[in-house]
Amino acid sequence: MHLNTLEVPIYWEQIEPQQGKFDFSLVDLLLFEARAHHVHLVLLWFGTWKNGSNHYVPGWMKKEPEKYPNITGKNGKRNDSPSPLSEATLQADVHAFTALMHHLKEADKLHTVIMVQVENEAGTWGSVRDYSPKAQRLFEGQVPAVLLKPEILKSLNVPVVSSGTWKDVFGDRADEYFHAWNVASFIGKVAAAGKKEYPLPMYTNAALRDPLTNPPATNYESGGPTDNVITIWKTAAPALEFVAPDIYLDGNKRVLKVLDLYSRKDNALFVPEAGLNVVNAKYLSEVLSHGGIGFSPFGIDNSGDTTADKDLQEILAPYAAEYVLCETMLPQLAEWATDAKIKSVVEGDDHKDGTVDLGNWQCTVVFGGNGRANTAPVYKKPVGKAMFIELREDSFLVSGMRCHIRFQPAGEFEGKAWQYIKVEEGIYKNGAFIPMRILNGDETDWGGPGFGETPLLLRITLVRR
Repeated sequence: MHLNTLEVPIYWEQIEPQQGKFDFSLVDLLLFEARAHHVHLVLLWFGTWKNGSNHYVPGWMKKEPEKYPNITGKNGKRNDSPSPLSEATLQADVHAFTALMHHLKEADKLHTVIMVQVENEAGTWGSVRDYSPKAQRLFEGQVPAVLLKPEILKSLNVPVVSSGTWKDVFGDRADEYFHAWNVASFIGKVAAAGKKEYPLPMYTNAALRDPLTNPPATNYESGGPTDNVITIWKTAAPALEFVAPDIYLDGNKRVLKVLDLYSRKDNALFVPEAGLNVVNAKYLSEVLSHGGIGFSPFGIDNSGDTTADKDLQEILAPYAAEYVLCETMLPQLAEWATDAKIKSVVEGDDHKDGTVDLGNWQCTVVFGGNGRANTAPVYKKPVGKAMFIELREDSFLVSGMRCHIRFQPAGEFEGKAWQYIKVEEGIYKNGAFIPMRILNGDETDWGGPGFGETPLLLRITLVRR
């Protein structure tokens, strides 16, 4: 797979099987194995929340449901989701997480672990919020002053006010926003306590809602860092460096919208989970074009799946090909992404051509299975993509898959004659592009260079005549 980092869970029930007695042998094993295989780690803290439930808390907590309660639904019944308002649960999580971070600081002098995810897809399925008596008292009380800053209220599309109850301030979204505030505050406190022990970068991940339709919170995991409450999460949990989208949505437009929404000046784009299929591999280049820092398909070990090994290898191959292309130029990719030098286009569900604005140039990307222009896709799934990196004026690195590219002068140069000065296929090595062969004639003149099933790296230099 040519990976440089693995995300691996740490299970609360496993490291604190008895209250106050910790077993970090799993952590130590992970550190040993990661170093042996020359990869870094992102540890995922499966604590109070894992996919909206609390199934990974230790057994001694599960035996005391009144002390460590779940939320109460609107119907008055307990829901299979932990209450973010339980002080006992918060203190137990803080105690375990700080113990983990303390051990990590002592055991990982080589900095094998580079980041920590705090909880996993926190929020609640089946109820928009907690309706317990304690929750109801708080809901009917005043919104915290920090949330009433004009810039925050404007970002949430509500009128600017100086005070009010949750219903007064947030109207129909009050229940969801209240729950998001409480879940984020809980996780923010856990993260802040862990950072006091060992200040690694920390984040949490989101089970997404449909970003195009603004559905009611009953349709998704309420309270988590969905796109409509990112600002609430950033305010309630400043100890988190960012919130991250887990991408299991269908449809090109939805995925691209998610990447736009989670790529903010105050929120680095990181995709900690993407559904493991051949289509999603193309979004790596889109993440890079947004200045993103990581992209991870979920479940490459195929644990618990019935897919045959051969099928799994076919699914993993596009990801491996992308990582092979990236691994020799990771420092350069980081710099180019930071400087907004990367642009990308991916094949839509309708297989229509894409266009990329490159300043003085525009490139049309014709998607097709064999990399030739004017051909219908022979591969029904929309897996094509092209990524452009501006090296200097009129010079680009281009990688692609199942597409054909056509340059044309743009802007003040629109309609001008032009030519390729040189098109070179090559690799990156020791920070420099190494050309392996020169393309010309049939390889460039019939509609422009083409890319097949395996991503290639081209250096293209253009001139206007």
